Amino acid sequence: MKFSDQLEARFAGMITHYPARRSLLVPFLLYSQDEYGYVTDEVIAELSRRLEITELDIRNVISYYSMLRTKPAGRFNVQVCTNICCLLRGGEEMLAHAREKLGVQVNKGITPDGMFSVEEVECIGACSWAPAMQVNYTFHENLTPEKIDKILDDYRSEAAHK
Repeated sequence: MKFSDQLEARFAGMITHYPARRSLLVPFLLYSQDEYGYVTDEVIAELSRRLEITELDIRNVISYYSMLRTKPAGRFNVQVCTNICCLLRGGEEMLAHAREKLGVQVNKGITPDGMFSVEEVECIGACSWAPAMQVNYTFHENLTPEKIDKILDDYRSEAAHK
């Protein structure tokens, strides 16, 4: 696999900043995901070769971080936390509401227009503001069904204006 010119430049710049090559793994996976929409098998194989670590090591890192994914997602990937704090404050209900509003299966579907996907995640580190969700890299806390509706409508409106 050949990285795009932009990814190649990022890799070349990053490799000089980390004393241990493996340390650039998570940030570079995020850059790759931003470019391709998810972390592809080809990216994993190429990083394995360049960083001299196994593909399994890379997949283990990917499986640990909920913001990294190995399947295509919508332009706006909605991750709703259902860990204990969010669960106790309505996280499962917020997940069900997002799924119903968007009409997609959790962890599987993308809206027909490609705008949204919905994931259930274990924790996004927003326990003090539960229930919470993350859309791409933006956190949204103290959720209610009405707040979710407004957030999702705002993302759809933003996409329509671009």
